[in-house]
Amino acid sequence: MITEVNGIHMHYVIEGSGPLVVLLHGWPQTGHCWRHLIGPLSERHTVLVPDLRGYGHTDKPREGYDKRTMAADVRALVHHLGHSRVSLVGHDRGARVAHRYALDHPQEVDRLVVMDILPTREMWRRFDMDSGFARSTWHWTFHLQPDLPERLAGADVAGYLGYFFERWTVQRARVEEGVEEYVRAFSRPGALRAGFDDYRASFPADAEHDDADWDAGRRLTMPVLAMWGAAGLPARVPVLDVWREYAPDVEGVEIPDCGHFLAEEQPEAVLAHLTRFLAR
Repeated sequence: MITEVNGIHMHYVIEGSGPLVVLLHGWPQTGHCWRHLIGPLSERHTVLVPDLRGYGHTDKPREGYDKRTMAADVRALVHHLGHSRVSLVGHDRGARVAHRYALDHPQEVDRLVVMDILPTREMWRRFDMDSGFARSTWHWTFHLQPDLPERLAGADVAGYLGYFFERWTVQRARVEEGVEEYVRAFSRPGALRAGFDDYRASFPADAEHDDADWDAGRRLTMPVLAMWGAAGLPARVPVLDVWREYAPDVEGVEIPDCGHFLAEEQPEAVLAHLTRFLAR
């Protein structure tokens, strides 16, 4: 389905009935990454899966990729569909959108799940603190550059995206079945640029918003579940300790035999933890 919210046409899938759960994908993916979880979660919940601004079948405008605007897109969709309260589940860039939604509208968010990320503010801090960490996140600063990522990645979309799907996974065969869909999505006009604009908004826009929240003492007030893959980048640091600086009520789960793409590599384990947490 496609509807107009917050000035853009947004594509989404919705299934089930009950309390609303919104699943937000990351880069370089679309809402397709949640395909294994939508059906089981919809047995007890209304499950809403949008393509974020710039991704998939959603519009790809030239602006609005700061997480505050992207969160406003999702919130507008939630309200358009007649809901006022929500549990948010985000992976990668989608988790950053979910984090911002929860900070800006805590009274509307029952629970927050962040998958395989550290807070954006913490990512920038660790570029100075840990050279090994920075070396593993080279794509952040590469994607910040104007024009060059589009030119180089556009020459071989499948090759560029494939690099990440191979390097960031343990259960590669499980992720591979979705890669064709992602390559098709990022081969559409404007799609690569929009995905890189998502990263470009991380600095200075997202960094300034996050620093302002931190300086004001603003923290997440709802229960938070942080999940990460045992072979993913966040596993190199004390993930739970980091998130406890940003939320007083947070629990953490490391998913074994898993890289970055949790919902595709280990959907059964992710579903079990989501089901338990959402039922708290």
